[in-house]
Amino acid sequence: MKKYRPTTPSRRNQTTVSYRNVLTKSEPTKSLTRGFKRSVGRNNQGRITTRHKGGGHKRLYREIDFKYNKHDIPAKISSIEYDPNRNAFISLAMYADGEKRYVIVPKSVKVGDKFIVGEKAPLTVANRLPLKFIPVGTFVYNIEIKPGNGAKIGRSAGVFGQVVANDGGYTNIKMPSTEVRKIPENCYACIGEVSNSEYKLQNFGKAGRSRWKGIRPTVRGSAMNPVDHPYGGGEGAQGRGLRRAKTKWGKPSGKGQKTRTPKKYSNNWIVSRRRVGKAKK
Repeated sequence: MKKYRPTTPSRRNQTTVSYRNVLTKSEPTKSLTRGFKRSVGRNNQGRITTRHKGGGHKRLYREIDFKYNKHDIPAKISSIEYDPNRNAFISLAMYADGEKRYVIVPKSVKVGDKFIVGEKAPLTVANRLPLKFIPVGTFVYNIEIKPGNGAKIGRSAGVFGQVVANDGGYTNIKMPSTEVRKIPENCYACIGEVSNSEYKLQNFGKAGRSRWKGIRPTVRGSAMNPVDHPYGGGEGAQGRGLRRAKTKWGKPSGKGQKTRTPKKYSNNWIVSRRRVGKAKK
């Protein structure tokens, strides 16, 4: 982590990732980038579905390869780059047939390292192979949920899943959330853990830096009026006045309460529910 001298109040506690020690290239590959419009928390009707999003710096989108559909063709890591659209680092993979693709780079991988996708790939970091060929206890990332559908789980900075068991055509994966989930054994996953594990240790230092990143302010429910939140109202500072925590819309939230939809379609795949609260270890 990089720390700063307290030349201003906002610099006093600011910490950032030491990009200079990790990144090898400052400009993205033009053929793998495109412009795009961010949703800023709105759905297709323009209504806010995720609060506290909006504004921020303009970004170029890097086309990331999550499908890894070039099997048995070795690829070489030619650069490690920053991606403004995700918290993990990305790398430019140069395949032996001449094609270039961006992929999420795992921890400890350097420029010049190679990886390969296939059923007979060695069990080394960054290689990708079906879950049924990965031993129990191995850390994996970029995990598929359906065969050939592309990586959906384990794509954020510093996260990884762990292979717990192989049984009956399914592999049990322990998720970063501590949930254990069944996934078809023919789904592919990469060996290792995602890079930039220090990301969560950052201190933005000032409100303006959050705005640059497209994060809008969060207002406490107790500071609102009764019409706006269940915690609102009262003269002076008030407690929530309710036995259980709830959201702005009256739904249960946090503090050990179950917030998952009772009849969610993916309930059948969950072997063990995630642990919630402070004891999540």
